[in-house]
Amino acid sequence: MMDILVKQGSIEAAEVDTIIVNLFDDVTIPAGATGAVDAALDGAVSELIASGDLTGKEGEVGVIYPRGSIPARRVLVVGLGRRDKFSLEGVRRAAGAAIKKAQALKSQRVATVVHGAGVAGLPAGAAAEATVLASLLAAYRYPDAPVPEDGLPPAIASLTVVEHDESKLAEITAAATTAQTIAAGAMLARDLVNRPPNVVTPRYMAKTAKAIATEFGLGLTIGGRKWAAERDMGAFLAVAKGAGEPPKFIVLTHNEAREDLDTVVLVGKGITFDTGGISIKASANMEAMKTDMGGAAAVMGAMRTVAALDLPLRVIGIMPCTENMPDANAYRPADVITASNGKTIEIISTDAEGRMVLADGLVFANRYAPAAVIDLATLTGSCVVALGEEIAAGLFCTDEWLQAQLVAAGAAAWERVWPLPLWDEYRDAIKSDVANMKNSGGRFGGVGTSAIFLKEFTSYPWAHLDIAGMVSSKSGGPYTPAGATGFGVRLLVDFLRNWANQPAIN
Repeated sequence: MMDILVKQGSIEAAEVDTIIVNLFDDVTIPAGATGAVDAALDGAVSELIASGDLTGKEGEVGVIYPRGSIPARRVLVVGLGRRDKFSLEGVRRAAGAAIKKAQALKSQRVATVVHGAGVAGLPAGAAAEATVLASLLAAYRYPDAPVPEDGLPPAIASLTVVEHDESKLAEITAAATTAQTIAAGAMLARDLVNRPPNVVTPRYMAKTAKAIATEFGLGLTIGGRKWAAERDMGAFLAVAKGAGEPPKFIVLTHNEAREDLDTVVLVGKGITFDTGGISIKASANMEAMKTDMGGAAAVMGAMRTVAALDLPLRVIGIMPCTENMPDANAYRPADVITASNGKTIEIISTDAEGRMVLADGLVFANRYAPAAVIDLATLTGSCVVALGEEIAAGLFCTDEWLQAQLVAAGAAAWERVWPLPLWDEYRDAIKSDVANMKNSGGRFGGVGTSAIFLKEFTSYPWAHLDIAGMVSSKSGGPYTPAGATGFGVRLLVDFLRNWANQPAIN
């Protein structure tokens, strides 16, 4: 991760190789930091605006070479788009576009203004956090990726946030530190999802959890088959029956002994590779099933961030991790499985395994007397059909207040969620003649029937996030390279950071 520095001064005087300023699409004569750079360059920015070569549209990055007029070798002018639509997401998009351009130009030492904290009037701390966070996320590289023959541009070594107003330095410095912590959690989740399934096994997930617990002082439980059997986790163990890799039921705890604090439990689906089991998937594109532990990766990244920020909450992260494989021991369609709350499940499809491991995870959450439980899972293709790829996660919730807070957090972090109905009629599709329920309700309404299945294992305010369409990106975005997105970390952290300012759940 690049070094982040905060300094008081003028951006045009920064002794770096690249400086970043910005421009709205309605500007004809630049002001503020961009105006100061324009003056130092004898009107070069104004000239490019007048010629139409700089328009200020969102995502545009113009390059100016000062030729000794200022210390920097190049100036990047990033477009902010329309002033009336500008927000913190606009800050993130601008910062990401500028850093990607700087990286492509092989910049090593970069300085930037805080996008949006000047004429846009956004709070300096929030704008600084967004600027630094998106810069770090945009510069992310998968650490194990092969290097092409022509090489990769060198990673940016440092980013200096330059602020002219000395009175804002403390706020901006604190925001930059927070941004680095959140970025580290999101990039951990990206690394876990990007790595191959022969590396990221349940044991690897447990090893990662142990490293986080050691570094940040979290409580840790890692349960294997015997541990799970002692707790009657029949649903989790059924999926793990065919797995060659030993399953691991991982629990990370922050402030576990502080029962005076509000308790939030995060549960993440951790299927480190999903063949479908006996109900085997088609071979085409099965390699994408290495991402089926994206929910657990998000919980892992969120727990790292919660601990590093030392949030004044009692937060529990539960990650049931296993492969779903077809062998002679694998569970079968028509099996009847008993979950840890005593409810029985008729197996219709062994490819509906995520809800099985989550079932015992949700039951386990009850021991912490939680004020809220949120699960994240790459659960259904139906959710992708309903909401599209890389648009929003599906949200099912039993509590209106909790739903509203998650929608707001998703909008603020731009990891959006969209409420879907948790109607009782979905329960009809999973009625069974031989058990309390089936584990699949068939093709139609699959996202709803999966959620209503999970509801059978909850007894507290609960939200289910189906992140199947969000865990990875085919082409990348303004601050997301192609591959794993780390979706869910920033959403969860935003939700938890704001908890202290929220009214209690009824």
